[in-house]
Amino acid sequence: MAVKIRLRRMGAKKAPFYRVVVADSRFPRDGRFIEEIGYYDPTKDPVVVKIDGEKAKKWIATGAQPTDTVRALLKKSEIL
Repeated sequence: MAVKIRLRRMGAKKAPFYRVVVADSRFPRDGRFIEEIGYYDPTKDPVVVKIDGEKAKKWIATGAQPTDTVRALLKKSEIL
């Protein structure tokens, strides 16, 4: 089972809101997930990023791979 930390798109059309989730890579982008660890709202000014650092570090330690976008958000939040 390849576990990824990735974004799950929510919100209305042309008003995206993302949740940072841990999911099996075989599931669809907005489908089933294992755990929600935060959110990202690019529509606000300034951009809002809220990620639970302890949960993110726990999942990375157990082998979950963050996507490129999530990796950038983790670095911006000073979790990685």
